Amino acid sequence: MIQKFNDPARPVPVKHAAEMLDVSRSGYYKWTNRPSNNGAIDVEKGLLAEIMSVSMEYPGYGYRRVTHELKRRGLQVNHKRVRKILKENHLLVARKRYKPLTTDSNHSHRVYPNLIRGLTIERPNQVWASDITYVQLGKGFAYLAVLLDLFTRRCLGWALGHYLNTQLTLDALYMALTTRKDTSIEGLIHHSDQGVQYASNEYIECLNAHGIQTSMSRTGNPYDNAYVESFIKTLKTEEVYMNEYETFGMALENIERFIEEMYNKKRLHSSLGYKTPIEFEQEALNSVA
Repeated sequence: MIQKFNDPARPVPVKHAAEMLDVSRSGYYKWTNRPSNNGAIDVEKGLLAEIMSVSMEYPGYGYRRVTHELKRRGLQVNHKRVRKILKENHLLVARKRYKPLTTDSNHSHRVYPNLIRGLTIERPNQVWASDITYVQLGKGFAYLAVLLDLFTRRCLGWALGHYLNTQLTLDALYMALTTRKDTSIEGLIHHSDQGVQYASNEYIECLNAHGIQTSMSRTGNPYDNAYVESFIKTLKTEEVYMNEYETFGMALENIERFIEEMYNKKRLHSSLGYKTPIEFEQEALNSVA
């Protein structure tokens, strides 16, 4: 039976704890032996010890579950503080999980040529690019479809759903069309992978109805859709991996805030002259008005 780290009767050796949690013993001793001018450091030491105890007893717990367990033990602590301590002490161990397949190119629909390879993109509404990724929930997964303007890098449309189907990608497309309803999309190219959701009759019919040209990446070549891949990496790194979504509603709320309030409005892009996508877009649209 695993004992708590702060159990004086049967303490767990630091060596064993460090090996189990993949923590440096020298780093741990250096941290715990720091000089203290008041009781704050001692409190932090005790909290770290209790966090390590929870992590050993429940190795599958993320920072939110660790926080709830600490509260059950009588410690009132904010989950952000717990996450900070876990991160600083290298206790946020990445675990391999099942990764659902989001691209199914084995279908009977038409595959379209790549229209953007070598193309110079020089205005808004010249190329929109799309992709799908998955989001881990407490139980199961949600699926996120996104659609970016490759000139402004703005995420024009997105949709989070329980199912990986054509409706998910259509919802993202509808949002993008609504976002740009007051601008001309004449000559617009829609680029995607060869997945069945984008090749489906319903999706192609919607593109055709709006006079949008269809372009698709070559099989197994992620560089053909590099900007969207980069966006998804940013989303995962700066939002998804920093949280644990117990429910679909929690994921929806956080992802919406990140895309609409952080990424589009506040996040600076070096490729845009350190402007936000919306700032860059507005300047570009004003220059042709």
